[in-house]
Amino acid sequence: MKVGIGLPNTTPGTGGTLLLEWARRADAGPFSSLAVLDRLVYDSLDPFTALAAAAAVTERVRLATMIAIGPLRGAALLAKQADSVHTISGGRLTLGLAVGARRDDYEAAGADHRTRGETLSAQLAHLRGDERAMELLVGGASGAALARMARYADGYAHGGGPPRAFASAATRARAAWRDHGRPGRPRLWGQGYFALGDPERGGDYLRDYYAFTGPFAERIAAANLTSARAVRDFVRGYREAGCDELVLLPTVPDPAEVDRLAEALAI
Repeated sequence: MKVGIGLPNTTPGTGGTLLLEWARRADAGPFSSLAVLDRLVYDSLDPFTALAAAAAVTERVRLATMIAIGPLRGAALLAKQADSVHTISGGRLTLGLAVGARRDDYEAAGADHRTRGETLSAQLAHLRGDERAMELLVGGASGAALARMARYADGYAHGGGPPRAFASAATRARAAWRDHGRPGRPRLWGQGYFALGDPERGGDYLRDYYAFTGPFAERIAAANLTSARAVRDFVRGYREAGCDELVLLPTVPDPAEVDRLAEALAI
């Protein structure tokens, strides 16, 4: 299993200098990928802009959206943004897409929340016709999302949680893949959150970022990985569950977190 790290593009206050320093450290470290989240109505940086900046100062790591909310953008714009990052990075983009869960993002974008699944399917079909096709992942937990993944994508992006939750979702993803008659098996990506230098700040960020879920936000904050041992146990659990690539997303925008995570993985 490969292990990637997130860029802090959705942690409030992240600026350009910090973002570039984070990307450079990640590229020099043991990480296989550098991933971003996507949110419109939040103090955050656009995922494609963030990855384009990272592409300019990295050479090795794969760049990924984990995930981008496809229906917030028109199909042509989404393809243009993805193609641009893919080209600038020398073909290093993995494009993860899903419908998202926040209605306020849809309202701000002027997009129809009711038809988001249909919109994403049309976008994926459009992307599949791109001559510069990049690796595609689809996220989501519903049967429709898994069928969409099996029809259009190269793999599945799980939304996070303990290894047992990933294992269950992975089983369903493989079943959908087989039901659609696809050869082989889907690539399976997972994710988790970490804060090794300032756990309290990391927890506050998660409570704020997931405030729309109500009390469930506290459970998400409680799952934040805040020690080297917790990181290692989490990684081992995902490896045993059959994950191909696990992305650990930061909840604190301190570039030293890149080095702390690398040290935790090396122990």
